[in-house]
Amino acid sequence: MDWRDDGIVLSLRKHGESGAIAALLTRDHGRHAGLVRGARSAKLRGVLQPGNLVRADWRARLAEHLGHFTIEALEARVAPLLTSPGRLAALTSACALLDIALPERAPVPEIYDLTDALTERLADDDWAEAYVKWEAALLAALGFGLDLNACAATGVTDDLIFVSPKSGRAVSREAGAPYKERLLRLPGFLLPRPQTAPPTPEDVVRGLRLTGYFLNEQVARPGGQTLPDARSRLASMMDRDATR
Repeated sequence: MDWRDDGIVLSLRKHGESGAIAALLTRDHGRHAGLVRGARSAKLRGVLQPGNLVRADWRARLAEHLGHFTIEALEARVAPLLTSPGRLAALTSACALLDIALPERAPVPEIYDLTDALTERLADDDWAEAYVKWEAALLAALGFGLDLNACAATGVTDDLIFVSPKSGRAVSREAGAPYKERLLRLPGFLLPRPQTAPPTPEDVVRGLRLTGYFLNEQVARPGGQTLPDARSRLASMMDRDATR
């Protein structure tokens, strides 16, 4: 059993003296794990960083075996972000989320393309907005998309500023006013017809709280997990930036 595919490194777990079990998000084979011999060598240590793009050859005697990866570097997407803690935290968070959210060996080409595009967008000035939109798109690709087209209570399409934590549907300012303490805030940049002004740091924080709530309730908790520490660190970092 063998195949070759491009993949984004999601995680690395030590195995033996010098090896590691790498989890990749591959284009055609989904989230796939394999043993990498010499993963902690000087040659591969920098390649096998979460977020880097690699080419992987996977081989095993039987399809159900763990198998072995032979890894070739394609694009170092981590190194350019090392001087930007926020961007690096966003990349690390995305990889950690995918590692807990995706089933093993199930092709998810839409999610691969979304993530591949995100790793490139993190170099842009609007990287924080792009990251929150990626989380919203990930929810939709996993079957838990938010319905933000119209108010769940009245059907109006204007002045949508809340989201129901139960239904994931938008709620207008007027309809949600009596229940605002129980509703999630909806930043304008996540609307299907987004606002023209760029989001503020506070908008980004509201977006992270919104997507984070549903990622936790719909993805992590049903699998007996919690959101990764990397995701929590990113949220804390964005919250501090907004406060300053």
